Amino acid sequence: MNTVIVIDSCSDLPRDFVEKNNIPSLGINVMLNGREFVDDFGKTVTYKEFYDAVREGEMPTTAQVNSETYKEEFLKHVKENKSIIYLAFSSGLSGSINSANIAKDEILEEYKNADITIIDTKSASLGEGLIVYYAYDMLKKGCSKEEIVNWVEKNKLKVNHWVIADDLNHLKRGGRISGTQAVVGTLLNIKPVINVDDEGRLIPVAKVKGRKKALRTLVDKFRERVVNPEEQVIFISHSDCASDAELVKSMILEEFKVKDFIINQIGPGIGSHTGTGTVTLFFIGDSR
Repeated sequence: MNTVIVIDSCSDLPRDFVEKNNIPSLGINVMLNGREFVDDFGKTVTYKEFYDAVREGEMPTTAQVNSETYKEEFLKHVKENKSIIYLAFSSGLSGSINSANIAKDEILEEYKNADITIIDTKSASLGEGLIVYYAYDMLKKGCSKEEIVNWVEKNKLKVNHWVIADDLNHLKRGGRISGTQAVVGTLLNIKPVINVDDEGRLIPVAKVKGRKKALRTLVDKFRERVVNPEEQVIFISHSDCASDAELVKSMILEEFKVKDFIINQIGPGIGSHTGTGTVTLFFIGDSR
């Protein structure tokens, strides 16, 4: 039985990577300017269009992928006698994985031999994308489904997510900080440092004064926690602040040799909750 890896748009991978490799994907639903669209890696609504609207004051909202959409996607591969690995957006940030499991159960009622594995990556944005990248590389090299699943389960909680947020109003809206913290932090130019814990939740861990110092903190975390950087592809996502992402890359390269970098914008599914100016660094360590 052939194996197919299914992903979702919250992996924030570059669209050309997804399309070139013909990777099946599902998109978070986004409401912006009274219009609903599916986050499809910047194809329907470009990143520029999205973030321009956010800068003009729009507060987009999102809705998880429903079970019928998952069922439709999974069934296509089941009917082709393919074994499925779905690498899901963190359950600590979305209930979409619950819809995926409902779809799986419904399919198994009719197709008893369907082979569907759903993995909660406990990851987001290009942290999730990092897992997809390595899993897909294993698939291309001919690894079995069992080998890929085992690698993901063994390594997913080693994927470090270090986040510098700029728009504190979006963090307030998401319940990550209080209204008072948002106002005071904005006035004092305080930037929260956030990571993703083992449950896949966003956890504020520090506060840094000033943007440049905050970006340097990402590199400090990299230095403290990275394992064998020369063997790794390092992932950086950003919400419409490419120059800051490139600055983090250059600071890393001042100290380390790495295999490669993948830098991409944070898509609307996650960007609806971060606002503009977020930079996130992802790499593999011994733990989170």
